[in-house]
Amino acid sequence: MTVYLLAGGGTAGHVNPLLATADRLRDRDPQARILVLGTAEGLESRLVPARGYDLLTIEKVPFPRRPNGAALRFPKRFRQSIDRVAGIIGDESVDVVVGFGGYVSTPAYLAARRAGVPVAIHEANARPGLANRLGARFAAATGVAFEGTPLPRAEVVGMPLRREIEDLDRAGARAEALAFFGLDADRPVLLATGGSLGARRINRTMVDGADALVGAGWQVLHITGAKSEVSDPGLDGYRMVEYADRMDLALSAADLAVSRAGAATVSELAALGLPAVYVPYPVGNGEQRFNAAGVVAAGGGILVDDADFTPAWVDAELLPLLADRDRIARMAAAAASAGFRDGTDRMVALIDRATAASSGGGARDGSGGA
Repeated sequence: MTVYLLAGGGTAGHVNPLLATADRLRDRDPQARILVLGTAEGLESRLVPARGYDLLTIEKVPFPRRPNGAALRFPKRFRQSIDRVAGIIGDESVDVVVGFGGYVSTPAYLAARRAGVPVAIHEANARPGLANRLGARFAAATGVAFEGTPLPRAEVVGMPLRREIEDLDRAGARAEALAFFGLDADRPVLLATGGSLGARRINRTMVDGADALVGAGWQVLHITGAKSEVSDPGLDGYRMVEYADRMDLALSAADLAVSRAGAATVSELAALGLPAVYVPYPVGNGEQRFNAAGVVAAGGGILVDDADFTPAWVDAELLPLLADRDRIARMAAAAASAGFRDGTDRMVALIDRATAASSGGGARDGSGGA
């Protein structure tokens, strides 16, 4: 029986690919033991147990960014986290540690190195985080979602996707999707979404441009997110919802999307061949712009800065695009050419290779040091 320790959490960007990988490992071998390492505060504290996996928690120990009391306490707390994970690896006879980034992954990588247990890594963003930059230096295998991600010996595997996205037949589900959202089967659909919390710029511009968009012969399915500050314009053909618990149907209804460029969003849209206008989140280290670079370069998307996504841009750029159905069809084909539907299987194969390579190489021999 293989024992896997999957480390990651905090945000959906870490938890969702972790769970997709865990599900595939369990489907393939129901006898395998799958443990998940996370924190008590992150999204994983709810999602992992709900999916039927054992969640083991460690303290969240952020890397200090400035000299203060937390920085002075950091070395001791960080060593304690590594010791805690090393204890788990030994007590549970873990065969391989699989990391998806986030606070818990760094101590997991270092504990695995100390124990001589192989490490496999998945990096979802085109600009990797600190944990995966460290772990990739000695990992047995590193998979990335996007070409050009700067990690040593990285292999492009795509994004581990939810089964309902991976197996989605958009054309076959379209009639159900349109009925579900109360949309007209005779008009194309523009999907606008900024994620679960919403995106202020996307929400405001879509509502301000509602008359022009509907007047162009399109319908709009606008998922505002939980913190929306806009009101439904109340137009025929403009469907506004705060949240879509059937995102598979939203994607099946759409002919074109306007969205942020989070790694999961870009990966899902490309995998499904859904062209998009990407409006990267303007705060942070700029990874969203890099996430979308590949599909945009292939011709499957358009990139527009958050500050530039205004009603004037809608008039000058988006409305002409909506009028050019042949261009949208070409963009759809280009998006599909840049996407991966088999990212989960590719990541599982990489984990298998890392485990097999180490099984004859002295795993748990304690020679790694940390």
